[in-house]
Amino acid sequence: MVFAYTSLTTRTLSSIGRSLTGRGSVRVYATFVQMVNVGVNSLPTVGLACLFMGLVLAMQSAGQLEQLGATERVADLVAFSMLREIGPLITAVVVIGRSGSSITAELGTMKVSEEIEALDVMAIDPVRYLIVPRVLAMIIMMPCLTIIGEILGLLGGWLLAVNSLGIDPFLYITRSLQAVTFKDLFTGLFKAVTFGYLVGTIACSYGMEVTGGAEGVGRNTTRSVVTCLLAMLGMDAILTALFFFVT
Repeated sequence: MVFAYTSLTTRTLSSIGRSLTGRGSVRVYATFVQMVNVGVNSLPTVGLACLFMGLVLAMQSAGQLEQLGATERVADLVAFSMLREIGPLITAVVVIGRSGSSITAELGTMKVSEEIEALDVMAIDPVRYLIVPRVLAMIIMMPCLTIIGEILGLLGGWLLAVNSLGIDPFLYITRSLQAVTFKDLFTGLFKAVTFGYLVGTIACSYGMEVTGGAEGVGRNTTRSVVTCLLAMLGMDAILTALFFFVT
């Protein structure tokens, strides 16, 4: 499976590179369709998940900070955590469960019904035709979803702080802006782009390797979700350490 993933990733990057240098073409319409499937259709779930996480993060931190007489620092903690960690992490988890599994199942169904072999017979590269639009959609839409999720997460923290903790709304906004820097925003968005690439390539790889009919589709879809989650969490730890110790 590692060899198949490496080969597919190499071919995908090569196809994208040729397109960027003008030696190939990207299926623009198919990419936009996948962007809708990955991004627009996932937006309600991502938004609600991040909103609830902002509320929970503010509630959990308020109890501890209140003992120190620093309740207003809830704004600092929520803003820093949402931008650097919670926003991209929750967004990736939702996209993996909703869109990553869908991509694997879709490609797997095409594989067992021999549609992919038909593309080879017609001299159409399956990677350029099927994989590249899905991977590009993941790379483009993951940071877009992350930004919206972070805004809603910050909104959730603001709502709880203002209505339950009695913090002045303008003070909360001011402290949030003072607590974060461009580096924090960049860190979260870089993680989102990396997660998008990982999820897209892993989901496609498992879909292209399906064998055994409908049972194989279900088996590889489950493996895809588990692998995407583990890869995403492992990469999150690596990137967090990189940004913490190197920058």
